[in-house]
Amino acid sequence: MGKNQWVVPRGNQWAVKGAGNHRATKLFDKKQDAIDYGIDIAKNQNSEFISQKRNGQIDLKNSYGHDPRNIKG
Repeated sequence: MGKNQWVVPRGNQWAVKGAGNHRATKLFDKKQDAIDYGIDIAKNQNSEFISQKRNGQIDLKNSYGHDPRNIKG
């Protein structure tokens, strides 16, 4: 399982970074482009994806790893 991927504001841009990393993997001008890129990484690494608003609040969170819950349907 890889590092959780975060989309965070960075100045006037949006950064995609792995959890615990200080440097961004990549910067984007549009938040949706950063989200799409971050989700692709999270899917490839079987990890979590988390996106923040400009004020730091989490606005999107998805798991692309092994979900331990047993949900039918």
